[in-house]
Amino acid sequence: MAGPQRITLAMTGASGAQYGLRLLDCLVQEEREVHFLISKAAQLVIATETDVTLPAKPQAMQAFLSEYTGAAPGQIRVFGQEDWMAPPASGSSAPSAMVVVPCSTGSLSAIASGACNNLIERAADVALKERRQLILVPREAPYSTIHLENMLKLSNLGAIILPASPGFYHQPQSLDDLVDFVVARILNLLEIPQDMLPRWGEHHVASSEA
Repeated sequence: MAGPQRITLAMTGASGAQYGLRLLDCLVQEEREVHFLISKAAQLVIATETDVTLPAKPQAMQAFLSEYTGAAPGQIRVFGQEDWMAPPASGSSAPSAMVVVPCSTGSLSAIASGACNNLIERAADVALKERRQLILVPREAPYSTIHLENMLKLSNLGAIILPASPGFYHQPQSLDDLVDFVVARILNLLEIPQDMLPRWGEHHVASSEA
């Protein structure tokens, strides 16, 4: 099985809740174990942008998301923001990859400064110090100089900055297609199989052979 077996997925309070929920669904379908972290602001954004209302308590949220995605028992593990005993908080047991999607500019700043005020920030700090894959998906426009400086700093530290900027060369027909474009790019970086978006040139080759 290609790609990491366990992934930390964090959602913070930027617009773009659909990206995080769709990625969670894809990871479940690819039989990955997901350690799910979410900020209070992200819960408000999800309720605003989607028809999903998440329970507040981690255990209830875990049950809800497991049913929502069709996950196997124990496949999704939800941890509270102050659960310092959670695996993502320690380099000795944290998953080998972490994705923050959407990543608010506030979270971007906290991660860039090394703040560990909550589990999301601590998990990202662990990923950086352990030289593990950290993918940050900001959704903001326009970017201020502060935002760009934080992105550059994190990129120099080894994080991957993947703005939620859908492409159009695959001729999207729906909002779901635009969401899938960004999620497919995340999965490609994780080296997890996906069939939502052909890699550049694949469609051209297929057309030429037809």
